[in-house]
Amino acid sequence: MTESALKETPLHALHVALGARMVEFAGYAMPVQYPTGILTEHLHTRAAAGLFDVSHMGQIRLTGENVAGALETLVPGDIKGLGVGRQRYTLFTNDEAGILDDLMVTNAGDHLFVVVNAGCKHEDLAHLQARLDGRVTIEAQFDRALLALQGPAAAEVLLRLAPGIAGQGFMTGRAVEVDGVPCFVTRSGYTGEDGFEIAIPADAATQVAQRLLGEPEVKPIGLGARDSLRLEAGLCLYGHDIDTTTTPIEAGLNWVIGKRRRAEGGYPGAAVVADQLANGTRRRRVGILPEGRQPAREGTPLTDAAGNPVGTITSGGFGPSFGGPVAMGYVETAHSKDGTALQAVVRGQPRPATVAAMPFVPHRYFRP
Repeated sequence: MTESALKETPLHALHVALGARMVEFAGYAMPVQYPTGILTEHLHTRAAAGLFDVSHMGQIRLTGENVAGALETLVPGDIKGLGVGRQRYTLFTNDEAGILDDLMVTNAGDHLFVVVNAGCKHEDLAHLQARLDGRVTIEAQFDRALLALQGPAAAEVLLRLAPGIAGQGFMTGRAVEVDGVPCFVTRSGYTGEDGFEIAIPADAATQVAQRLLGEPEVKPIGLGARDSLRLEAGLCLYGHDIDTTTTPIEAGLNWVIGKRRRAEGGYPGAAVVADQLANGTRRRRVGILPEGRQPAREGTPLTDAAGNPVGTITSGGFGPSFGGPVAMGYVETAHSKDGTALQAVVRGQPRPATVAAMPFVPHRYFRP
């Protein structure tokens, strides 16, 4: 795709003015980093607050008489039991229990607010329309902006602009005004830190972003640091760590399937998931710590001590807060126990690595 054909978020001009290096991501021109660099941006988010433009992601509004029950026919999450103002992470699955996308669903009272990944949003919309049209009203809001304010100072900063978020806990959402602009704010994000995602009309996005960046604790953060932050937090990236070839159980996402949904099923691939819950899987997603300082990147083969292939790294890089290389990937279940010695074959050279628990850096979500 040529640069001229790339879509732009409502904050594009602001990124350019801030000196961002722009790259193609999911068909959009997106900031990968700003002049201070990825390492500084990563550490600043862990220490204070970082502002991310995630407007390329897809916002969808679902309404209808039994909208929660309808959505449950497509996802394994407990949507019927989602109280007003509560948010849940869940998955679209296919008939083989492969993961079509991961998504966030919030019960906004009179509708379900759904956020899906940028690279899948048009397919996800078509999936919803093909399966649920006529049962629920599906409104794509792909023209809206979405900001993520992440880090230990995020709540203190946002309270100055939006007193209505006071007391809001992790995985909740509410309609509030931010700097006088009507927004929908969830206390969530994908860095492992406390923080918020702010859904906002496109024409007000620059105003709110500049107001937030005017606070002393806040710096703009690009996709590079977003990736290293989520990797340290042990969070999956769709298209890399999860996709249609991976099931929720292989991915270690058993926790997204509530007790009632396990018993009732009723979503695509439910029989496969039930079998894997009962009998286990051939492989599992695990954390991996390569020895030394050299990262083991996506696609790196993993072997046992004898050199037999046992898996592959799906995400890997240097963890600035961790202080060394971190990775995750899939290995045969027999080699998935924490502490298991492996070899990561980097540029043809086997290097020692160890299966390790995730997250690599503790989560700091706010639960009042």
